[in-house]
Amino acid sequence: MTDFSRNPASALIRTSGRWWRAALWDAKREGGITDMADKVLLVGDGPLAEETAAFFREKKVEVWSLEQAREKAVPDIAAVIDGVSGPADWKKEGLRQAEALVFEQVPIFTSALYTCAAQAASWLNHPQRVAGFSPLCLREMKTVEISRPLQAEEDSGWTARLACWERWGKSVEVVGDEPGLVFPRTLALMVNESAYVLTEKAASAKDIDTAMKKGTNHPRGPLEWADRIGVDQVGWILKGLFEELGEDRYRPAPLIRKMIYANRLGRSTGRGFHRYR
Repeated sequence: MTDFSRNPASALIRTSGRWWRAALWDAKREGGITDMADKVLLVGDGPLAEETAAFFREKKVEVWSLEQAREKAVPDIAAVIDGVSGPADWKKEGLRQAEALVFEQVPIFTSALYTCAAQAASWLNHPQRVAGFSPLCLREMKTVEISRPLQAEEDSGWTARLACWERWGKSVEVVGDEPGLVFPRTLALMVNESAYVLTEKAASAKDIDTAMKKGTNHPRGPLEWADRIGVDQVGWILKGLFEELGEDRYRPAPLIRKMIYANRLGRSTGRGFHRYR
């Protein structure tokens, strides 16, 4: 067993309310990558992937696309990062391509916004190296939520793989492996209910956000949050929860579906629940 207390290259990981110390990889002892080269392989495109890439570039991490990695072998990738927005089939194809391009020990952090990490792990040849994570607002959040799939329960090196997030300036909160994790799931539910309030004309979008900001002391109201992360992201999170759990409270409000059809996705398109242009 590794003595983390004597290992200066370590990170604090929070899981089930407790803090654990996880050693950064040492290829000779942990079967990982020595002297991580600050390169990640990013899967996906669109606003979510672009914002994820921007976060890593701010941390001086090289971001490689699948196309770049196929053209030129990159032996020192520190992690695969999934930023796919859309159907599970897109994610499956992207992750399978990425897995074929990196060493077996490289961790794969899959977006758990719409699917649980266990589902994503089931598509791969080495499922034990998969961890779910939330890519929402990576540049703003001090903490990153991580979930452990069932396939990794007995993998002794799984926790150590999370240490790269401290290298990237994040504390890690390990949560249950469910679609949406904690913050995205809770936020999506608030947005969904707010959409019903708006549809019923009980309050305007501005009034809903003002009431929630003053009442909860949150930096944004739920509809402002929806416009910030993308109304389509809210819809995908709710759809994933509804398909996984089958509860009506997760069924996307009709207004959210219509806004997605109309491309009123928030700040990225200039109009969502509020106007920006």
